[in-house]
Amino acid sequence: AVKQLWGDGDHMAEIDDMMAEQEAIRGEKAKSVCDLFRDKAVRWQLITLFLVSCCMQLIGVNVVYFYAYNVFIKAGIPPAQIHYVSLGVGITEILTTVLCGFLIERAGRKTLLWKSYTVMALALGLLTVTLSLQDSFSWVPYCSVALIFIFIMSFGIGPAGVLCPLPTEIFIQSYRPAAYVFNGATNWIQLFILGLLFPFIV
Repeated sequence: AVKQLWGDGDHMAEIDDMMAEQEAIRGEKAKSVCDLFRDKAVRWQLITLFLVSCCMQLIGVNVVYFYAYNVFIKAGIPPAQIHYVSLGVGITEILTTVLCGFLIERAGRKTLLWKSYTVMALALGLLTVTLSLQDSFSWVPYCSVALIFIFIMSFGIGPAGVLCPLPTEIFIQSYRPAAYVFNGATNWIQLFILGLLFPFIV
């Protein structure tokens, strides 16, 4: 099955990993979310998953999407064309997330996260400057548009691509379903809270 999925090659290392994991859990049934919270052996994995999930919500990608329309208008893009630019932003995120899949094993998860978070922080800092100066010079709004694309590219190549497979990589098989439930629930709860608070913050 592995050969059919991945093509020709020596897959014994992967198969040995699977057999070792199967031996470690010895037919253990899938754990519940309550078991996930109670078991001290997976406490650090749970904390890691929660922190990475929180960082993904609090990095500001939703805010950038929220304000992108105004930035595009200020840059002089006709309103009828803005949905094409927005589509371009979405396609950029998809392509960089796919690219992350190819880079993740070579570069490593930590490297992709830290470097992309650094670029995103710089892009947000510069975006703050360009948005405050957008009426001063005619070329500044175009810098804001470029910074939005840089921010989205960094998001796709880092947090968006790294977080999806994380529960699979840091939990053994018996805990993975519960870890995915926990990850999904925390993501949507955080989005709900941010959605409620955002108008007041604005």
